[in-house]
Amino acid sequence: MKIIFASHNQKKAVEIRSVLPEGLSLLTLHDLALNEEIPEEEPTIEGNSAFKANWVFKRFGLPCFADDTGLEVHALNGAPGVHSARYAGSDRSDDANINKLLESLVHSSDRSAQFKTVMTYCDVNTQIQFTGIVKGVITNEKVGEFGFGYDPVFIPEDQTLTFGQMSLAQKNLYSHRARAMAQFIDFLKAKIV
Repeated sequence: MKIIFASHNQKKAVEIRSVLPEGLSLLTLHDLALNEEIPEEEPTIEGNSAFKANWVFKRFGLPCFADDTGLEVHALNGAPGVHSARYAGSDRSDDANINKLLESLVHSSDRSAQFKTVMTYCDVNTQIQFTGIVKGVITNEKVGEFGFGYDPVFIPEDQTLTFGQMSLAQKNLYSHRARAMAQFIDFLKAKIV
């Protein structure tokens, strides 16, 4: 069964391929030579995830899933949230986003935060969402070379390492995306049996 992951992010695709059940062939937007950006203008993480899945499904007609992830920081009233990928404005680099986040928290003693991933699956008969949340804290500086996005500044609850210090296998034990994927995979296994 072919399934499209509605993303250009190859690092996310590597994470997802590592946990997909056998019998599924994952295609990314890169594989489909779709270079245009899918609009992410919905006011919520749930809305962006659903919009992307529906947009790609309508275009290609294959089962599709999309995720949207946000880092929600308590001291920043949930920011960057739905704007996590574009937090630093036009410079959408991971470093720019992290630097802005750390600057925003420089005078805050409350470093609590959570990562939230919402995954939306869409096919001709179904639209369903799966949510994964992991709570943790923001560090004072970047630590670690692995992962992407805010991984080097986020330590999950009850851990001592940032996601940026964890191998992919370690990160998959705790991450928001892995939690949403676990629910999604259970759904897929029931669907392909």
